[in-house]
Amino acid sequence: MNSLQLIATGGALPGRTVTNQDLSRTVDTSDEWITTRTGIRTRHYCTEEENAATLAIRAARQALERSGLQPEQIGCCVCATLSAPDATPSVACQVQAALGLPEDRPALDVNAACSGFLYATAVARGLLTTMGGQYGLVIGCEALSRLMDPADRSTCVLFGDGAGAAVYRLGAETTPFALTLGARGNAAIHAGGPSRTGSAPISMDGRAVFRFAVEALPRCLYTVLEDTGMTLEDLAWVVCHQANSRIIDHCVRALHADGEKFYKNMDRHGNTSAASIPVALNELAETGKLQPGQTIACIGFGGGLTWGGMILQYDPLWQ
Repeated sequence: MNSLQLIATGGALPGRTVTNQDLSRTVDTSDEWITTRTGIRTRHYCTEEENAATLAIRAARQALERSGLQPEQIGCCVCATLSAPDATPSVACQVQAALGLPEDRPALDVNAACSGFLYATAVARGLLTTMGGQYGLVIGCEALSRLMDPADRSTCVLFGDGAGAAVYRLGAETTPFALTLGARGNAAIHAGGPSRTGSAPISMDGRAVFRFAVEALPRCLYTVLEDTGMTLEDLAWVVCHQANSRIIDHCVRALHADGEKFYKNMDRHGNTSAASIPVALNELAETGKLQPGQTIACIGFGGGLTWGGMILQYDPLWQ
């Protein structure tokens, strides 16, 4: 079974930064209330000129440039999003056009909410394996500010916009790699669709989601560790979906794990759904915290309900 290696990352954040203090002027909340319950201090919102597709294009272009590859070497383009600006063309097709990717290669969107980046990675791997090609471009992008009710303090304080991208190489079977995915139809997290007249904004049963997340996160991690024969000690980083610091902290305690390995950036970006894992991967790579040859785990969980876990190696071509 062919593995995937991460060879390059990219990221894009929109132009508007919104602090907890900013939100406290429009809803009954405070910086202390938000921070103590979520770990979030700021998040980014799209400006009028920005949307999920424009962010995806920026992130994808950066990842492609860093990979050192030419557009014609990309075998597929898969984008994870639940907030595409258009029903069609897909965000992936808009990326294909903007980057000049070959027209005889597949480009499509995947919606698995906060697990979307892992689902999209699985789709890309399958496409490369069955249709040929060595390199795949996978993007997670969201403009959740367009889906929120700004008067609902239970959700508007949580979500932000952003995009992250990854270029993968189809590798040898000996390279550490594992992937698990799952779904359970449940409307604990619900959104009526892209921002159109009459659509329903994001709603969430916070307690139900917390119970689901603290069960799904360690289960996914154990599954991919078992599949690779690795232990937590073998991992350089664990990159979880950045939903809430309490979820990650709870799981670190339950796993008796080293909390320093569990990367967190929701304090600066909030919950960016499908974008959260690739944005975090890009930050780790850009800051040099993620080193060539290191093995990382990525864990996603969220709306659907969906979940996923992945272990892979970082082998950059751009350093």
